[in-house]
Amino acid sequence: MTFATRAASRLIALAAALFAGGSALAAPPIMVSVDGGGALAGPSGMTLYTYDKDATGSGKSACNGSCASSWPPLFASGSDASSGDYSIVTRDDGKRQWAYRGKPLYYWSKDAKPGDMSGDGMLGAWHTAKP
Repeated sequence: MTFATRAASRLIALAAALFAGGSALAAPPIMVSVDGGGALAGPSGMTLYTYDKDATGSGKSACNGSCASSWPPLFASGSDASSGDYSIVTRDDGKRQWAYRGKPLYYWSKDAKPGDMSGDGMLGAWHTAKP
């Protein structure tokens, strides 16, 4: 990733956090350009992923417990509301999670910095979330 791309990713993440009132968990995902392709990223600029075992539009997440330790959900606050392609699902533990086009969104615990996409294709079931 070039310096300009890293700087742009950080600027986008900062703007998203400020727009969300400073809460890193309250903002819906943002679209960023990663290596010339579009991907969804959380307010921190970290890449978001979808999971094949999540049934589109079911309103549930299939990744709980130890799965959610490796694939942390993109949490939504209690005051966040669905809008457009973005909806909110309620997890088994009662917490709320952002979804895009009916698919819950997750981070990959092994990604170290904005723009990393090391979870794409993991176990043949995890994919970079794309607009």
